[in-house]
Amino acid sequence: MYKMYRLLRNLLNFSTTFVIYQYQTKYDMDKVVILGRVSTDKQDYQRQVNELQNYCNIVGWEVVNIFVNKVSGAKSIEDRAELQQMIEFIKKNDISRVVCLEVSRLGRNTLESLKVIQILNEHKVSLFIKNYNLETLDADGKPNPITSLITTILLEIASMERQTIRERMQSGQRQYIERCRKNGIKMGRVEGYRKSDNNYKDEYSKEITLLKRGLSLRNIQSITGTSINTLRKIKEKFIQSN
Repeated sequence: MYKMYRLLRNLLNFSTTFVIYQYQTKYDMDKVVILGRVSTDKQDYQRQVNELQNYCNIVGWEVVNIFVNKVSGAKSIEDRAELQQMIEFIKKNDISRVVCLEVSRLGRNTLESLKVIQILNEHKVSLFIKNYNLETLDADGKPNPITSLITTILLEIASMERQTIRERMQSGQRQYIERCRKNGIKMGRVEGYRKSDNNYKDEYSKEITLLKRGLSLRNIQSITGTSINTLRKIKEKFIQSN
């Protein structure tokens, strides 16, 4: 997997730079938005934002908005709040391009990611992928066929990587369970353990706030990444009883 990825990167390094270089001078003062994403609450998207803002300053693009979220890239467009907000913003404002750090930030689901690109194309908004210097629209505002091919390949690689990671995790879990059973080790939560209300409030303070504002469970899941079942428990504990 890694060798194939590295080979693809080497092959495309020259061609992508050549394809995009001719467009950078034309859009010197374009208005752009930044799109960032991380998969878990433990990760921080600020590094992505800082790197993209610095790049935009260098090339002379005006950053007018930033859309970021902590959510799995495998989710659909409808389940990703930052994408919905970005699309609505683009429809109402004169935006030239969306800037993201790498194609996997758009999503790890190839079909869903291509849907986003299609929506941007329909509104004459180019997607700029910084780590490969790729633009999805050419100088005339038409879809760039070379970029479309490269982007699809990169999305497929990201999807394959995600599948490989999942399979490795599942394999490791199965092996761990088998070892525990052979050695008579009891698994799972300690018997009699129950998370206190204070622990719930500390761990899920953001979710409780959003529930009190009346947001739907689906929207809160998109924003926080917390499962629907957990949100139902929180709602029953702290919202419906009040």
